[in-house]
Amino acid sequence: MKQITLLICTVILITSCETTRQLSNAGNTGYPAADTLITTSLFSDRASTISEENIHKILDGSYQLPQHLRVVIVNLGQWQQNRFYKSDEEYLKSQQLYLDLFTEKFKKSARVSKLSVIPDLLVSKSPSFTSIREAAVRMQADVVVAYSITGDIYSKYKFFTKPDIKAFATTQLVILDIRTGLIPFSTIITKDVLSQRKKEELNDSEASTRIQNEAVLLTIEEIGEKVSGFLTK
Repeated sequence: MKQITLLICTVILITSCETTRQLSNAGNTGYPAADTLITTSLFSDRASTISEENIHKILDGSYQLPQHLRVVIVNLGQWQQNRFYKSDEEYLKSQQLYLDLFTEKFKKSARVSKLSVIPDLLVSKSPSFTSIREAAVRMQADVVVAYSITGDIYSKYKFFTKPDIKAFATTQLVILDIRTGLIPFSTIITKDVLSQRKKEELNDSEASTRIQNEAVLLTIEEIGEKVSGFLTK
């Protein structure tokens, strides 16, 4: 009887030590216990357009763009400008210059089989990705290239010499896949250019426009390289 009691006590002691060791090791790893590990959102968000189930499917799933792409381009920044700029000749010329350069960059990719621009008529004054996606569907596009350009000018005046004019430009670009609604590529590039008014320029305003355009074109050039690398993969 004494031997049986001793055996039971020994088993209890060993089990207790093993449990203590496991708890100690669990605490040392820094990971929560299995029953408290959070794997889904515990926040209630009525404004969410993606279900919790689909969030997990998207994050755990694999994705691949089609090999041959029909591309449409849209400038989201144009709706942010006021009416004065939209009727300004230099502004309109600059916007066309940026669009032409983006078009040129995408045409260089062998994967782009067709490229066009979404007309203003198909996009609302306050465009959303939903409305842009639907417009792209009507144009039978595979992806939408949406971009926005912002910038500013700073002048430092000097006595007896031309003022220094510095322009900053930031260009944002995303590629939206029409079928899935996913964004496989996005980038933000900021560049600056410091210069002065040239002899042939009539005033500082004309010089500022040129310098601003130079800064924007630098951002588009770098974005073009990044997009080329992405499409080559």
